[in-house]
Amino acid sequence: MSTKLVLLTIWFTIQVALGFSQNRVPVIRENVPLDSIRLSDPFVLADKPTGMYYMTGTGGMLWKSKDLKSWTGPFSIAKTDPESWMGKNPMIWAAELHAYKNKYYYFATFTNREVKIDTVGENVIERRASHILVSDKAEGPYVPMKDPIYLPADKPTLDGTFWVDKDGKPYMVYCYEWLQNLNGTMEKIALKPDLSGSIGEGKLLFRASDSPWSREKKTGGPNKVTDGPFLFRTGTGRLGMIWTSWIDDVYTQGVVYSKNGTLDGPWIHEKEPITPPNFGHGMLFQTLTGKWLMSVHSHYNSNGRYIRNPHFFEVDFSGDKLIVGKPYVP
Repeated sequence: MSTKLVLLTIWFTIQVALGFSQNRVPVIRENVPLDSIRLSDPFVLADKPTGMYYMTGTGGMLWKSKDLKSWTGPFSIAKTDPESWMGKNPMIWAAELHAYKNKYYYFATFTNREVKIDTVGENVIERRASHILVSDKAEGPYVPMKDPIYLPADKPTLDGTFWVDKDGKPYMVYCYEWLQNLNGTMEKIALKPDLSGSIGEGKLLFRASDSPWSREKKTGGPNKVTDGPFLFRTGTGRLGMIWTSWIDDVYTQGVVYSKNGTLDGPWIHEKEPITPPNFGHGMLFQTLTGKWLMSVHSHYNSNGRYIRNPHFFEVDFSGDKLIVGKPYVP
């Protein structure tokens, strides 16, 4: 079993033990500092209408703050259909919040552990897919829309994110998981105008093996994992994507740029990662005062327990490329 799978299994087992699901009634805490929150894949929505920051991620919970320093939560906000393919109590990973056309959308990965769709080698593949919920308010609740399925039922997909390309059309960019295809891919699929479903089939953007920095020490070859895409456009109009993989057993984030400025690419990888070791699954957001930050989680082992905490870094992409600066402490 790979390092990635071992770590994910440990993390998800802990989540189940703690009851991190939409059916859990969380204990709400106030005035919690950022460094006291344990959260994987932290995603921050800076919401101008309410003057609030909303942070979510794996586990499906929501934290709220007026200043990025003091947080209140966690709140349970995802209301899935127990009669859908997700089942009664799906795992929720890598949730994101996006404001679009006067609505708020919840992009997340849902896993139904009761349904097995494939077995590849020693890996039993569970029913897993990126999906979208909707709400009239940033703080939810988020509920299903018309289409029960966005991506193929026989493929494990994850970490779906949102992008409106140069053609003005909305897309989901997501990972097709390496557990089944043995070389994780980054793909896109067109969405309906109201994001209530997908259109057509997914299209390959790049493979994990295309990266020059993501390697496996054991094999000497490329790593198999694609994880955590997030798209941005530089000040010069260049389309970029941050994404995460591994260098041996070190969780690491890199950046890739589209040569033609659209999702179709081709995509050109930077040679070196852009974050310090053991930081990854990032996203970019602009504070309510206009400062651009990157939100990531740290990933470290403390006496056999894997701890993940959200962190912010200053960033500058006003030029031709993304430059990650010093840590930002609210």
